This record gives sequence, structure tokens and C-alpha cells, in this order.
Amino acid sequence: MAALALFLAQTPGAMAHPHVFVDAKAEIVFDDKGQLTAIRNIWRFDDAYSAFASEGLDTNGDGKLSVEELKPLADLNVKSLREFDYFTFLTAGQKSIAFQHPTEYWLQSDDGLLTLYFTLPTKDPVEIRSLPADIEVYDPTYYVAFTFVDKDPVSMKDAPKGCEMKVMRPGELDPMAATALAAIPADQREVPGALASITANLKNGVSLSCP
Repeated sequence: MAALALFLAQTPGAMAHPHVFVDAKAEIVFDDKGQLTAIRNIWRFDDAYSAFASEGLDTNGDGKLSVEELKPLADLNVKSLREFDYFTFLTAGQKSIAFQHPTEYWLQSDDGLLTLYFTLPTKDPVEIRSLPADIEVYDPTYYVAFTFVDKDPVSMKDAPKGCEMKVMRPGELDPMAATALAAIPADQREVPGALASITANLKNGVSLSCP
């Protein structure tokens, strides 16, 4: 059953970092006072991982995976994400902002691909006006490779007037680094030595500026 844990499962035959590929979108949520209160993540997983993680979950045998059938996997996924800070990092005025455990989340299957939807509420409303603020979505160990989708990767809901954002994407890996990552055994999550500084910069993110 441990194989159902989204970021702890090992796909048979996987021999290189990264092991899982995710197409990501994010929505930044503000309250009626103009303070940031949550990040809503939408993560679509690659076909190989989706097939592996959902194997045997079609309990009624209709050839489809419902939200209800995927709920135990969604519960386990969200629980395991806590250990990795949900791969979502928010800073405001150079201060790291803590999130609460998500209460709104679900998995669904579309065209054979699993998509995880979950909302990360901040522990307290965050004032970002007149402050530098950044949101990053990535795995520092590059066990999971996140890529923002091409079209509208980040949106804002109820943002204060005048807020602007600049999307950041990771650079390309050079061939030597990619080869070194490919040599890491499948059962080793951490990236050793100098490679750690390379993978730590493979970030998707957005810089926010609100007057």
C-alpha cells in the first residue's frame, strides 16, 4: 500500500532523477482586505506515474476512475506532501510564510492522467502590498520535476488593484548535469554534492508586486 503514496512510490524500472513529471498551475487567492490567504495548486502527473499509482483503484470495474475511488489515494498524497512542505514556498518581505494543512483537495482522472487539486491556506492572512513577494513550486531534490504549463500558469483571485506578477521558469539542464542525475539510483531521493545547488535552482515561480 505504500506504493500509493504519490511522492514516495517507486515506478518500476525508474533509474534517474527525476522520477515523476508534473505539469503545474497555481492560483493566488486574496481576501476582501487585499491580503493573500491561499495558494491553489493544480498538478497533472505523467502517464507512466498515473498508470502506476492508480492501478487497482477502479473498484466498480467500469473502466473509469471516479473522484470517490481516488479519494484514498488523494488522502495519502496530501498527507505525504506535508513532509516536503507541499513543494510550495511563499516568501513576503524575505520572510518565509507557513501554510496550514489543506482541507480542500481531490484527485481526478482525465484521459488516463491523474490531476491533484489542493488549496494551501496560509496560517494567517499575509500583507504583501509594498513588499517583495515570491511563490515557488519545485522539488529541491529534483525527484519530482515540476513544469508550469505554457498558457496562464499562474492567476490571481480578488487581488488588490494594480498587482502585477512575473512568472519564472527553470533553465535547461546542461548535458553533464543531466547525465550525473541519471546515474543516481532509483532508491536514493537526495541529490549529492554540487548537484544539489543545480537542482535547487530548477524552480517554477512568480514574483508578485502589489502597490
